[in-house]
Amino acid sequence: MKRTINGTEYDIKPGADLREANLSGAHLREANLSGADLSEAKLNGANLFEANLLVANLSKADLREAYLSKADLSGADLCGADLRGANLIRTSFCGAVIDGAIVRPKDIGGPGHILCALTDDEWALIKKGRDNG
Repeated sequence: MKRTINGTEYDIKPGADLREANLSGAHLREANLSGADLSEAKLNGANLFEANLLVANLSKADLREAYLSKADLSGADLCGADLRGANLIRTSFCGAVIDGAIVRPKDIGGPGHILCALTDDEWALIKKGRDNG
């Protein structure tokens, strides 16, 4: 789907090449950007609620203040991404690479909460442990 964002036309679709794109403040709610290359993209303040970002490349992306609640970032590359101030409530990071990502404790729920990238098998094992209590 072609969208004009900040004066530039972008093709918002799975596998899109959006390297270094200026998507600041964009309304990308429920967008399917699975497999997209968003490396070094400016997504600060973007609404990515329930967005599909499976295996997307978000390395060195600016995601400050982005709304990522319920987004699926499973298998995504977030190396060096800036997530300060981003809403990460109920965001899935299963199998994501988060090395060097910048995130503040309060952005992941405050002290006592842990941001980690688990595979589906690891998450299933944790859930099984919770259920067996």
